[in-house]
Amino acid sequence: MITKKIVIIGGPSTGKSSVINALKAKDFTCFEEISRQVILDARKDGINQLFLEKPLLFSELLLKGREQQFIDAGNSAKEFVFLDRGIPDTVAYMDYVGQDYPEVFTNSCKNNIYDYVFVLAPWKDIYVQDNERYETFEQAQEIHKALLKTYKKYGYKLIDVPFGNIEERINHIINVIKAN
Repeated sequence: MITKKIVIIGGPSTGKSSVINALKAKDFTCFEEISRQVILDARKDGINQLFLEKPLLFSELLLKGREQQFIDAGNSAKEFVFLDRGIPDTVAYMDYVGQDYPEVFTNSCKNNIYDYVFVLAPWKDIYVQDNERYETFEQAQEIHKALLKTYKKYGYKLIDVPFGNIEERINHIINVIKAN
């Protein structure tokens, strides 16, 4: 059996982590977003906003972590593995801020292909800012556009997840993957 790698994408505060946690509760294998941990680790080293202060270093750490998640997902014995963000997210964010990056980033996007990409759109009703999520809702909408553009550039068919409660959202995702 080949494990299907399923990535959940969307701008900040679109419900990705809530969807991942609900899938985990249903005994699906899930990999959480790693950027919060990268940010918290940088703060321990005295860097308040690593993405703003050293965007290339931040992105390199994310790329390394997401590549490892991709490998770990592929080594899973489970039929489906869900990931909160994928490798192309790293490129999308760098494009969003106008950061140049080495070819290793684009090569990683080309060489590590996900089976499904589900998109959670910006949703003002659930949007929250916090210490690690500093973007405004308007910036989150622009990041969302950058994500869509990047994933399309790498040939992905994007599957929209409708607004709704968590159960409705995960049922939509599960129904799509089980129908294919």
